[in-house]
Amino acid sequence: MDLKEIARPIERHLDAFEEVFKKSIRSQIGLVDLVTKYIVKQKGKRVRPVLVLLSAELCGGVNEKSYRGAALVEILHTATLVHDDVVDDADTRRGIASINAVWKNKIAVLMGDYLLAKGLLLSLDHDDFPFLKITSTSVKRMSEGEIHQIQKSRQLDMNEETYLKIIGDKTASLLSTCCEIGAASSSTNEAHHIALAQYGELVGLAFQIRDDLLDYVGRKSITGKPTGLDLSEKKLTLPLIHALSHAPRRESNTILAMVKNGGKKMRVKDVVDFVESNGGIEYSKDRAEQFSAEAKKSICTFADTPSKQSLLAFADYVITRNK
Repeated sequence: MDLKEIARPIERHLDAFEEVFKKSIRSQIGLVDLVTKYIVKQKGKRVRPVLVLLSAELCGGVNEKSYRGAALVEILHTATLVHDDVVDDADTRRGIASINAVWKNKIAVLMGDYLLAKGLLLSLDHDDFPFLKITSTSVKRMSEGEIHQIQKSRQLDMNEETYLKIIGDKTASLLSTCCEIGAASSSTNEAHHIALAQYGELVGLAFQIRDDLLDYVGRKSITGKPTGLDLSEKKLTLPLIHALSHAPRRESNTILAMVKNGGKKMRVKDVVDFVESNGGIEYSKDRAEQFSAEAKKSICTFADTPSKQSLLAFADYVITRNK
């Protein structure tokens, strides 16, 4: 099942969400409004709003509060992407020029701040106070995860436990937030909120492991990025972490030295071959499948509805996608 099919149970609600999202980020300042319109044109797959709306539908039905929750999450996500592009000095985002490439870093940083403020005001103006606690926790975790990863990249010292902590904070926290906000928008049942938050966390872990796997098994034409991209940035991800811990010490030290040197001095093919021959690919696939299966179990008590089937399908999608 692809993303379009997964979104089918809430397809009719996506247009309403889009209107809330666009309205929520408008400004009376000409340049700010010009940049927000540019952001709207960069529309991605809307994975996060889809998760919010599917979770809301599962727990009681999509409503106006659900649209606001989905808009809040998308605004928050967009703000982090704008800031990330500045940090990474990225020239493009989703195939077109990034905000910082068009308007330079100062405007991009300020636009990220503007979006964060607009997201908070969207909740405050409608007394959606529970959303603020959920999203604030997510922002804190994402920031900590990013800094933690930078620290570990410098040290080149990472085990599986630390890796899972980092991707849990960087990636899974936001997917967990999506599902928890969706549940909170349509149900007061605390058990439902917890179950959906857990589903989002687990599916987020599976999503990121698959993403890291694609650096080793994906083709540039499929993933849009070259094999070994994270290696050149000295990021140790699960396939390499596992291989390093299971290969002979001498061989592991040689590979670590390559990664440490980075850039042109690193023979990416040697690293990829090392990971494959020492079980890193298969192990990472297995771990992604485990998290996907656990995510499905976390919503097993809900009634068998189209929205539940879509969430189950999403758990499968994240570990089979090729981009």
